[in-house]
Amino acid sequence: MHHAALFTPVSLGDLRLSNRILMAPLTRCRADVDHVPTAIMAEYYAQRASAGLIVAEATMVMAGNSAFGAREPGVYSQAQVAAWKHVTDAVHAKNGRIVLQLWHGGRACHSLLNGGAQPVAPSPLRITNDETHTPQGKKPYETPRELRDDELPGIIAGFRLAAQNAKAAGFDGVEIHGANGYLLDQFLRDGSNQRSGPYGGPLEHRARLLLEVVDAAIGVWGAGRVGVRLSPLNSYNDMRDSDPVKLTSYVAAQLSSRRIAYLHLMRGDFFGVQKGDVASAARSAFKGALVGNMGYSPTEAAQAITDGALEAIAFGHHYVSNPDLVARVRSGIALVEPDPRTFYTNDARGYTDYPTLQPA
Repeated sequence: MHHAALFTPVSLGDLRLSNRILMAPLTRCRADVDHVPTAIMAEYYAQRASAGLIVAEATMVMAGNSAFGAREPGVYSQAQVAAWKHVTDAVHAKNGRIVLQLWHGGRACHSLLNGGAQPVAPSPLRITNDETHTPQGKKPYETPRELRDDELPGIIAGFRLAAQNAKAAGFDGVEIHGANGYLLDQFLRDGSNQRSGPYGGPLEHRARLLLEVVDAAIGVWGAGRVGVRLSPLNSYNDMRDSDPVKLTSYVAAQLSSRRIAYLHLMRGDFFGVQKGDVASAARSAFKGALVGNMGYSPTEAAQAITDGALEAIAFGHHYVSNPDLVARVRSGIALVEPDPRTFYTNDARGYTDYPTLQPA
């Protein structure tokens, strides 16, 4: 067997997995215009149920926070919960495991996607290194409104309700999205959080919102079914921090003390701008299951597990085009490269039509 370490069982908290290959969350914009998951999404995730664990795509915890062209899913309405139940039933019918990534876009949102509502953020600093897709084409990001301290309990309550709805929808747990320049990450990093008070300034204050959201999810699920995703180096969405290694060590230690199911760490920067060894910092500070992500080959992934550096690996873009990625890695067969032109379209092309290996 190729890369045997990837195919041993593992427990991430209370999640018992048959292998150590995870499907990373991949936004694909196949929900309907009301952010309700569609039948094609159930087919897509069921095709990938052989993963040890599927982390479903970034999902809106509250209405009015669309950041991906108005077709990403939500989990704040009963229609959305009912539709997600079809997805989880389809995955479980194939003996798969699936958790839902809970997400708030913060300043990455746009008023043209959200009924004219101004985006919100820790500080009134707009994203300047890119534009966003809107119904009127690509537009510059807007300057967000700074959230007041007294509004933050409402954000936490939104995540708590989303965690409850995820349980009602049949998921096996939740992952808190603290990465890639969205709201919780915006509070974490000092390049985007320049407020004072209990949620700004020192790292301990900047991490407060993320940790309070995690505690809310733990209150719903128990710590053993809650994961967290971090990207301390990633400059996507105009993000940066003055000391990403220190940030990683502090947040990882706080999460370790809460005994969450796993820490899902993006180890690098999409654009190669920020550098640092955040993987070692996380491994040192976090005593639970550490999941690596970003650019791992099957060979490197298997070695990291063998060496004890990681407990599992989340594969991202290759899960777009290899629904049977587990079988392909097990057989040593080359992985198919995806077509980026279909990443964020709205139909089956480049979504559910990638072929699987033929039976021997």
